[in-house]
Amino acid sequence: MSTIHPDAPTRHPVADSDQVTEGGRHIVDLDAFTIGLFRFKGTLYAYENVCAHQGGPVCQGRLVHRVVEMLDEAQRSTGAVFDEDELRIVCPWHGAEYSVATGMHPTQPDFSLRAFPVDEEGGTVYVTV
Repeated sequence: MSTIHPDAPTRHPVADSDQVTEGGRHIVDLDAFTIGLFRFKGTLYAYENVCAHQGGPVCQGRLVHRVVEMLDEAQRSTGAVFDEDELRIVCPWHGAEYSVATGMHPTQPDFSLRAFPVDEEGGTVYVTV
């Protein structure tokens, strides 16, 4: 394993491509970091496994699609549905939610996950730290 130097970002092989399934996650340890890898709609995302709310292991939380309240013409609720276009991570400690695609909390702009550049080549997933 290589050593991380803060002044010199390095691309690290962290997983085989098939370990990061569509709509799923894969957790890896990379020196001092634990990183959650996610694949959603064919795109890879990598976040430090630290919740912006209170430091919980956010990447290990439940993955759920955004819940949307449906309203009729009179603005009465007709029930809730899942929005398949937005996948969220729910921190297991206190339920803070973050978009997998952006790392941002839906209502608290100050809460966002620390993202890392991630790419894929030749069947291997790489994270740059």
